[in-house]
Amino acid sequence: MLLNQEQKPLLAMRLARRDEVPQIVAILADDALGAARENLSEPLHQAYYDAFDAMASSPDNEMMVAEVEGKIVGCIQLTFIPGLSRLGGLRGQIESVRVSAELRGAGYGRQMFEWAIARCREKGCKTVQLTADKSRTDAHRFYGSLGFVASHEGLKLTF
Repeated sequence: MLLNQEQKPLLAMRLARRDEVPQIVAILADDALGAARENLSEPLHQAYYDAFDAMASSPDNEMMVAEVEGKIVGCIQLTFIPGLSRLGGLRGQIESVRVSAELRGAGYGRQMFEWAIARCREKGCKTVQLTADKSRTDAHRFYGSLGFVASHEGLKLTF
C-alpha cells in the first residue's frame, strides 16, 4: 500500500471506462442533491451509457475516476472549451465532482482538484471554471480555498 505524507492511501486518477458507468452514477447519486437528480434503477438507464459514449468520443471531454487501492472513490469530468476571449484561450470546465461519502473530508477532493487544475494547465487552458449549486455552502468554501473566486453569477435553464 502506498501512503502519502498524511499516511493515507494515495489517490490515482485515470480515464473512466464504460463498464464503470454504474459505479460513477452511484457516486453522483450519493448526496441529497444527487439522489434527486439520478436514477439508479436496474438495469441502469441507457441515457447514462449514451452520455458516456458521447463524452468518450470527444477529444474535448475527459470523464475521470479517482481510485484508492484499486477502488473507485470519486469522479470528475473535464471539458475543454475553445473560445475567442482571452486571446482565443481554452477554458477548462470542471463538472460532476464527487467523492464517496465514506471518504469525504479526508483530503481526496483536494487531490482530485489539484490534479484537474494541473490537467487544465497541461492542455493550455487560460482559465478553469466550475459551477456549484448555491445550497452547497461547504463546497463553495472548499473551492475558495483552492483559489476559485465567485466572480460571475451562473444561470441555468433545466428541461
